[in-house]
Amino acid sequence: MKHKTLIIYILAFGVFGIINTEMGVIGILPQIAEQFNISASQAGLLVSLFALAVAVAGPIMPLLFSGINRKTAMLLVIGIFVITNVISVFATDFTILLIARIIPAFLHPVFFAVAFVAAANTVSKEQVAKVNAKVFMGVTAGMVIGTPITSFIADVVSLEGSMWFFAIVNAIAFLAILIYVPSMPVKERLSYGEQLSILKKPLVWLSIVTVVLINSAMYAVYSFFAEYLDAVTHMTGKQISLMLVLFGITGIIGNLLAGRSLSNKAIPTALVYPFIFGAIYLLVYFLGNFPVPMMILIAVWGVLFTLGLNISQYWITSAAPEAPDFANGLFVAFANLGITVGTFIGGMFISNLGTQYVVWSGILFLVLSFLTIAMRASIYHSTNMKSKLNKVA
Repeated sequence: MKHKTLIIYILAFGVFGIINTEMGVIGILPQIAEQFNISASQAGLLVSLFALAVAVAGPIMPLLFSGINRKTAMLLVIGIFVITNVISVFATDFTILLIARIIPAFLHPVFFAVAFVAAANTVSKEQVAKVNAKVFMGVTAGMVIGTPITSFIADVVSLEGSMWFFAIVNAIAFLAILIYVPSMPVKERLSYGEQLSILKKPLVWLSIVTVVLINSAMYAVYSFFAEYLDAVTHMTGKQISLMLVLFGITGIIGNLLAGRSLSNKAIPTALVYPFIFGAIYLLVYFLGNFPVPMMILIAVWGVLFTLGLNISQYWITSAAPEAPDFANGLFVAFANLGITVGTFIGGMFISNLGTQYVVWSGILFLVLSFLTIAMRASIYHSTNMKSKLNKVA
């Protein structure tokens, strides 16, 4: 049991390494723009093109890797992340740096899909949501902790030092997987046709729409987290950094809560989620000018944020349990699409109405997500009832 727990935390660390590479660069974009003598918007391509590559590769790459030994697949992906991160350290041209970022991005969904399936294979069916929540800790840490650490290293050491941080984290993950994770051959390989056939299920498409809407609801506001605290709450840069750390710490609690609630009461959790999150958004809107209430709200917000990530992943993989690799790939792709849509709509609200009104873009997406969650819950309930009636008959 201890060995299985170690494997799950190694997978979480591997996810941290990949998310750290993706999101950590946000904290060093100004230094990159200065070093390569480019504009801020050009430097931003390191983030936007990475996310686009992930979204494009999400449905395809996990499908192509679905027959490969899962340990081999993870080592290959992490190994490429290590190599491209080292290339980034020595890049003297921005184009080389951009290419070194985009190449591993196409393999990003592979590690995610394989890590979730590998974690699920270490436990019983009833415990899958709990171990997936633990793997999601790597996402939370990479998103919230990785960025300030990278920025700190760039300020104290150098830009190259912060990029070495990406490479070293992934190298540690590579060695941990190599030494401690056993071989994981695919026992029952599904053909590409069998895996693609899940796209014929209306439940899968309804789940995909839900994933897009939930992630849009989260990122429509979170993408402008710092701007909101600056313009509305009037916090200083240091205070905003502390709020990001608080958000990340409570996000880890959200992962633990998600594991329990999705294992025991998945559908009720999903149904109530938009209401609770919507209530927090309303309080953020009305109390945004007051720093102390905002600290409390940010703590709860962090919990709900990671709970939303877990619900999204569960919602789509539970709709297609027969093709877990492909389903997890769909989750990564459409979660990234949700990030893009949410950020775009949130930006429109800010441009046309003002920063404080960005909260309403999140509420709009939550309302829409509730409708699709309720539809899926209704279909699930009617299917279960038919199944029980058939057994009785």
